Amino acid sequence: MTNITASLLVLAAGPGNALGPFLLQVALIFAIFYFLLIRPQSQQRKKHEEALRNLKKGDPIVTTGGIIGEVVHIKEATKDGAAVKSMDDAVTIKSGESRIVVERGRIAKIMASTTAQTTA
Repeated sequence: MTNITASLLVLAAGPGNALGPFLLQVALIFAIFYFLLIRPQSQQRKKHEEALRNLKKGDPIVTTGGIIGEVVHIKEATKDGAAVKSMDDAVTIKSGESRIVVERGRIAKIMASTTAQTTA
């Protein structure tokens, strides 16, 4: 048992102590918020960032502005001569007959590739 939970139980067990049950309730509410809201959202964000780091030429994407296109080129930043994949990298996408340059971090969704759908 951790020190925090042990000290909360000691506070709650004390006779005539009105602060103990309140602290226990606050800790329980925080734990519920953490496991139902904060942790899943953090995991989803990490999963999205990993998908953006694995972005490659030819992937169909949707930007945060709603532009649907296909990745044509990715200009990755270099640090000490090695390519570093960051959310600030310039990604050139082709949408219709035009080409647009957006930041890697502004890509909202990577759609399923059309080649995988046609072969299935």
